[in-house]
Parts: sequence; structure tokens; C-alpha cells
Amino acid sequence: MVLAQDGGVTPIRLACLDLAGTTIGDIAMVERAFAEAIATQGIVPGTGAYARAMVHVHRSRGCSTIDVFRGIFPDNEAQAQAANLTFERSYEGAIGRSGLIPMPGTVETLDKLRDGGVKVCLITGFSRTALSRVLAALSWSDRIDLALCPEDAGRGRPMPDMVLAAVLRLGVQDVRQVAVAGDSESDMLCGRRAGASVVAGVLNGVHSRERLLKGGATHILDSITDLPSLVLDGSPIETPVGASAH
Repeated sequence: MVLAQDGGVTPIRLACLDLAGTTIGDIAMVERAFAEAIATQGIVPGTGAYARAMVHVHRSRGCSTIDVFRGIFPDNEAQAQAANLTFERSYEGAIGRSGLIPMPGTVETLDKLRDGGVKVCLITGFSRTALSRVLAALSWSDRIDLALCPEDAGRGRPMPDMVLAAVLRLGVQDVRQVAVAGDSESDMLCGRRAGASVVAGVLNGVHSRERLLKGGATHILDSITDLPSLVLDGSPIETPVGASAH
């Protein structure tokens, strides 16, 4: 629940949840796929260029994967596209070999949210092809209402497009009825720019508490399992000291 300007309480009707690092524990798989993709373009481990590229990957987590590669290869769109294709093949191959494991308590969290009248949308920086592969591996079709990638909305994070697209597609009346949860600074920026009342950073992913607060987190959670009690317990939600608006 969120406290409205008129003193009333606005219920949360939609939760937009990040995938990698928030609801599924595939951080290492994603990192390896990025590393392999960069290496195929001549940036190999042990070099300064490789170290700089991987720092960029870490800082850009949550953003569209093609935008991450465009940041590494800013003057060569063909190289960025080739690296992105390699990333997708590597990541999908890893899924095929190892499968995907939800973060502990994620399935129960999804069920609690939907049982509480909150619609659930998964949002990601993956392409539609990669997202479809993830969804097939998870078999969550009966636990979510929607899953969106940048191709579905126009722009990826940190832009607000995917959250706003979810609001429109799922018939949510007010952006203040939205909660966004993720493990990266770009997740936080996306939620704040979309006007969500709850923008929760989770600490079991890629970015630190400081990075999440810098992005505009209204709340910091140990994991996604803390989200239902935050948005469903009926208590007004207040923004903690240290959170900033963007």
C-alpha cells in the first residue's frame, strides 16, 4: 500500500520484477556469456581492454544487452550486433546444459503477489528470443501475467518504457499503483522514471546498496521474498532517508 497525497491509501496493483539476479539465479551464466561474446570480437582475458569491457558490463547490468555491446563497441554497430548474437547463443546454450534455478522463495513470492491481487510482469534486458527461452525453461506461465523485453516496449532500462508498457497492457489505472523490484541501478532508474510508488532494490544481485540508492531505490530488500510483505501488509509505504528521485 502507498500513502496518497490526499492522505488515502493507494493499493499496489502491478509488480514489475527483473529477471537475472532478482528472480532467477543466473548471474554467473550471464557474466560468462558476456565474456565469451567480447572475446569473439578480439577483446580477450588478460588485457586492459577486456578488463575495461567487463567493468562496463557490470555497470550496465539491467540495460538492454545490445545497448551494453554498443557501449563497448561505440563506433561499430556490426561488431556490437555480432557480439550480441554470440551472447545469446552462449546464454541459451548454458540454459540448455544447466537449466535455470529461481532465486530461493521466488515461486512463493509470485504466488503471494497474485493471490493478493497484484499482477506480475517480468522485465528484462534480454532480446525476445532469449526471453522466450528463459520462460520456456522456467515454466512460469501460470504464475505471471506478462513478460516484456526492450523490443516489446521501445527502449530498454534505464528508460521507463517497459514498466509503462506493462501498465497499459495490464490495465493498471495509475502508475502509483506499481512496484518495481530489481538488483541493478538501471532497474531503479527505470522504476523512478516510470512513476512507480515502490522501487525496491534487492541485495542478492549485481549492485550494492549504494548503487541501488543512487539509482533512486525507495526501499532496499535482502531479496525478492521481502516484497509481498512490503506491498500487501496494508501499511503505508514511506520513502527511506537516502533514497533520491530521478
